[in-house]
Amino acid sequence: MATHLNRGKIPYVPTDAAKLYPETDGKPMAATDLHRALLIWTLQALEAHFSQIPEVYVSGDIMMYDVEGPHRTAVSPDVLVSFGIGTKKRRTYKVWEEGKPPEFAMEFSSESTYENDLTGKMDIYAAMGIQDYFLYDAEGRYLPSSLMGFELVNGAYVGIPANADGGIHSRALNLDFHLRDDGDLAIYAPSAGEWLQTPTEVAEARAEKAEAEVARLREQLARLQRDP
Repeated sequence: MATHLNRGKIPYVPTDAAKLYPETDGKPMAATDLHRALLIWTLQALEAHFSQIPEVYVSGDIMMYDVEGPHRTAVSPDVLVSFGIGTKKRRTYKVWEEGKPPEFAMEFSSESTYENDLTGKMDIYAAMGIQDYFLYDAEGRYLPSSLMGFELVNGAYVGIPANADGGIHSRALNLDFHLRDDGDLAIYAPSAGEWLQTPTEVAEARAEKAEAEVARLREQLARLQRDP
């Protein structure tokens, strides 16, 4: 006997996790070469700074989901830092699996993103419970200020005032975010009394120091040879 099903009454429930939690939003990593270069610098500098703390996870442009199931909200922070979850490589960040949201999120705003960065994404990050939310406008054209920081207070973001030296302090990271004279981003670690650098910058600085020392020794040797 034939059985006729009324398929219109059967609820659709996605069973493919890849469809429910895609690993990409299909958008480019950064709007321009300048954004990309500064974003990569920021990620590398933060990774290097926290490299001695194995439980700190630093990532960027990774899909993040707030709750399990079809009603989840998807967002992809340009930068995120999460403490206490380990540094293993992840394909997505699922808050319910990690047991917590990140402590810090940052967006590199552009013409196509700045309005959402100041509204929709800010609301999503606040609802997730992300302690600090920072915005950076590399071109200095779209945000009210090129560098902005917000701290979660009673479920809503409150602007963080600049320090006397112009830096904006992230209590979540214990780092100060600054603008260089050319508008590029710089990050200062008050606990260590030093500016963050990428591994490449550290290696270049060491090489320059070594070259300077070799030049000094050569000059000293030449002077001794001239005046025995």
